[in-house]
Amino acid sequence: MRGFGIGLALAVACAAGSARAEISGDVVRVGVLNDISGIFQDTNGMGSVEAARMAAEDFGGGGKGIKVEIVYADHQNKADVGSAIARKWLDVEGVDAIVDVPNSAVGLAINTILRDSKMTFLASSTASSDLTGKACSPNTIQWVNDAWATGNTTAAAMMQRGGKDWYFVTVDYALGKGIEAEATNYIEKHGGKVLGSSKHPLGTSDFASFLLQAQSSKAKVIGLANAGGDTINAVKQAAEFGIQQGGQTMVAFLLFVNDIHGMGLKVAQGLQLLEAFYWDMNEDTRAFAKRFAARPGMNGKMPSGNQAGVYASTLAYLNAVAATGSDDAKAVVPQMKTFKGNDKLFGETTIRQDGRVIHPMYLFEVKKPEESKYPYDYYKQIATIPAEQAFRPLADGGCSLVK
Repeated sequence: MRGFGIGLALAVACAAGSARAEISGDVVRVGVLNDISGIFQDTNGMGSVEAARMAAEDFGGGGKGIKVEIVYADHQNKADVGSAIARKWLDVEGVDAIVDVPNSAVGLAINTILRDSKMTFLASSTASSDLTGKACSPNTIQWVNDAWATGNTTAAAMMQRGGKDWYFVTVDYALGKGIEAEATNYIEKHGGKVLGSSKHPLGTSDFASFLLQAQSSKAKVIGLANAGGDTINAVKQAAEFGIQQGGQTMVAFLLFVNDIHGMGLKVAQGLQLLEAFYWDMNEDTRAFAKRFAARPGMNGKMPSGNQAGVYASTLAYLNAVAATGSDDAKAVVPQMKTFKGNDKLFGETTIRQDGRVIHPMYLFEVKKPEESKYPYDYYKQIATIPAEQAFRPLADGGCSLVK
């Protein structure tokens, strides 16, 4: 699906009765906007659409017969395409919330468009920490991860394990630059050194020159400040050069279980990464993952943290709609910010004034092939980062919503 192609709407049949009058068009429409055809199609793509459908089904009308439709479109990792889809959804098609949106450039554009509208932005995959900082909006809730958490928390965890000297291989757009800047700030403030950085375009296939520069730097840690297919290609080529066997540790700032599956344990073993969600953490995550794997088109695939975030944020949004009787962001978002409790997929969770969802984060190491006992048994947990440490302090973001 390309451009403005909106997927067939999924009408979720709910309990008898009609929605309250405050629900526009007597139906709540949630639009999943992501990369269906490019480098994020495995970590987001149609899996995110299925996750949103699962949330709508589990919502079940909220006990009030509220009807829900899930629609979707492919932003192609282009801010202009994503913006045009959002405007069409807003002005013509009556979509009430946009969820997912991997790619920070697209996410920041959507954030601007929706700021003064009735639509809610559930930025469950947009990593730019500006969404809860200088660009914060009363319409936006940011779930799962962000560049501050990814950069600072990963750097802190690695430095505690002796990784003082770093070299970055960074994708040359908002996501990579943000992660590298945050990590560098932490490293230098805590007595470490950044020995160099190589920038590459989005969708790079040949990482040889960047990796050779990283290898020759003799840095203890090589930080991959990229995502999706870029990270997979970098890790595969690093394995060919024997980088980790040479005593350097590779850390992926934004990697998911689907990426590990794509590259295989033989290649990925020993890689360090930070995640907000892992399907095999506990009974609740395993139950969700097994349901997800059985969905149409998933073919036994386990959900990524981004796909889990689509489910959690969509369900939280729908519960807030039921609580307020409205699908207007001016009512729904403040209601969402009152939540504090246990989210089955992300643990103890709160939603702050700046729209940042706070939950624990986890440092994992990818298992060796012989350590994996069943499909998608890929991670061993090294550390838990408490929610209050994992994300930027509320007072430090510069968000105008913080009183």
